[in-house]
Amino acid sequence: MVQTYGVASESPTTADPIVHAGVAPGEGDALLGSDATPRKPLREGHATLQSSVGNLANTIIGSGMLTFPLALASAGIIPGMITCIFSGGVAAFGLYLLSLCAAKAPHRRASFFAVAEMTFPRAAIFFDAAIAIKCFGVSISYLIIVKSLMPNVVAALYHDLTSPDTNPPDWALSGHVWISLLMVVLVPLAFLRKLDSLRHTSYIALFSVAYLVVIVVVCYFFPLKGTQAPGEIRLIKLSPQFITTFPVQVFAFTCAQNLFPIFNEIRSNTQHRMNLVIGTSIGSATLIYEIIAVFGYLTFGSKVGANIIAMYPSTSIFIAVGQLAIAILVMFSYPLQVHPCRNCLDKVFHAGHVAHKISATGEDEIEVEDEHGGSPDMSPLKHTLLTIAIIASGFSIAYFVDDLQMVLSFVGSTGSTTISFILPGLFYWKLTRDEPDASKTLSKASLALTAYGVCIFIFCLSFNIYKVIYPSGPTTSH
Repeated sequence: MVQTYGVASESPTTADPIVHAGVAPGEGDALLGSDATPRKPLREGHATLQSSVGNLANTIIGSGMLTFPLALASAGIIPGMITCIFSGGVAAFGLYLLSLCAAKAPHRRASFFAVAEMTFPRAAIFFDAAIAIKCFGVSISYLIIVKSLMPNVVAALYHDLTSPDTNPPDWALSGHVWISLLMVVLVPLAFLRKLDSLRHTSYIALFSVAYLVVIVVVCYFFPLKGTQAPGEIRLIKLSPQFITTFPVQVFAFTCAQNLFPIFNEIRSNTQHRMNLVIGTSIGSATLIYEIIAVFGYLTFGSKVGANIIAMYPSTSIFIAVGQLAIAILVMFSYPLQVHPCRNCLDKVFHAGHVAHKISATGEDEIEVEDEHGGSPDMSPLKHTLLTIAIIASGFSIAYFVDDLQMVLSFVGSTGSTTISFILPGLFYWKLTRDEPDASKTLSKASLALTAYGVCIFIFCLSFNIYKVIYPSGPTTSH
């Protein structure tokens, strides 16, 4: 049987081979559909299970983990740990629904846009715009972290390798200089088309995460000289600040933007293998977040800041290497955000157009994206221009903005909730509502996931805007 890229599969024709323009005799016989038009052979994935887990886990574990101790401080240890597990479980459910939707998309052409065309075609372009904004915001947060950490790393390493009385040059202590220099490394990685090409950088980045876990555990049991005395520590403490930090937990588990590329690239993308990828990635991220949150909060208490690694005295080479490891982590995570951002912007500037045609069997057939998630005619020039635009604009914003928590809160309450909860629930419900054998319980759960996402979107976004307008609470005139 010859399978097309479309929704319908076609039976082999018994007619004599027809030679088409651009197809040599005998070369394209097996590629002809029943309507006698050339068809490309089915693409197969080449990514391993390990590389898929590594890329998805690296997409999850990023800058959000640095703020988890602060989220724990705003709720207390017990509620904070519960909400962490809850956020991970809900995120895993959203990924599971997306994987079920991906299986209904054309062969290894799954994407938010392709699924949206099958469910809400008129809104597909707006979905991709929301995803692009989300990924763009996350990439900015990574650059902000690099800008804040590198001066501390340079100062600590310089004092350790030279005389403690000497200071490094002023340019080496400028975060603006460092993000400018590191763009030399990030730009080539951001131009890569396949996620699997980034598997080696993902492994390096995950090693950086392990080093951070070692830091927070060791520094709790063996505090370094110069460590700030801890503030108040509570098992239960629900404060208004929890509303601000909860979106950070939502953001910390967001990786839905890269689930479809992983589904397209992994070998034998069965539901069982996708469940392994999702479960392993979310489970390991949850465990890491819990360790960092608990030990980070126990070390600093209510005085903990939005960036846990920046709380430790950078005079220690042990901490300096850890800060450098986190800088490397976010550096190698940066391309994992540019990749889906570029593909979604491609759909937006492609005017949301996906060609439809009727196959010889009379069934609707969709011409969807290429293997990388781009539109069929995404040229190298378009790929280059979009990548340059994302990098240049993100770099410009990160150059002038320093508030990491603000960026994470807004990204978490808007883009992260949209692609992690709202869209997966809506997509699955729409795709299965007319299927007689579809699980009614799962369908109701998908709608509940969407409602949950809408509530978080509205409530947390409103509160974040309120905090921007009234950073210390509203003032009253007398």
